[in-house]
Amino acid sequence: MSEVTPKKEKKDKKRKSDAAELAPIPPAEGTASAEAVVMEVDGDKAAKKAKKDKKDKEKRKSVGGKEEEDGDKKSEFFVPLDAISPIASPLADKKLSKKLFKTVKRSSKARQLKRGVKEVVKALRKGDKGLLLLASNITPVDVISHLPLMAEEAQGVEYCWVLSKEELGAASGTKRATSCVLISSTPAKRPADKPQPTAEELKAWKEGLDECMAEAKKLDVAVKY
Repeated sequence: MSEVTPKKEKKDKKRKSDAAELAPIPPAEGTASAEAVVMEVDGDKAAKKAKKDKKDKEKRKSVGGKEEEDGDKKSEFFVPLDAISPIASPLADKKLSKKLFKTVKRSSKARQLKRGVKEVVKALRKGDKGLLLLASNITPVDVISHLPLMAEEAQGVEYCWVLSKEELGAASGTKRATSCVLISSTPAKRPADKPQPTAEELKAWKEGLDECMAEAKKLDVAVKY
């Protein structure tokens, strides 16, 4: 075994003493310096957290669309041209789409909204009237391709397409994308023990539905095959 020479031992001691001099001495607990250190550490943590939240928000924007700070405004989703179904006609423009999504939101509050293929088909077969909205970027489109024909055969039902299934889902009060909704003009029967919509909610639903149905009638409703 090699023995440590006095010269090497002396160098090691010198290095330890130099490191001890360079090491910061923590301030005494309870002093102003100690509080300043704690505040600085907390500030660094808060800054890192804010930076991370900002990155996450930007990531969500790039994936899902543009986020709006105002809760009343809907998130806008970019839909590529090749994602729009060839049978999506008539297709609502941006101005009409905003009215439609606003009416969908009001109808949801008034309990006058049917979501998804099963609920919509069931309501149409029962004879419900109203406005049918279909998402143009649903794949495969076969899951909803029969609904326009059902709407044309039904009495008192108008229909049109909107660009985004994500926006349609958000407007109808769900986090998931929605392929179709029916804004029913037929007053729903509700049990007495269930929450009832207010008179204002019913009025807003009725006015919005009448306006949207009038504009939907002006669109070209020919079905493409």
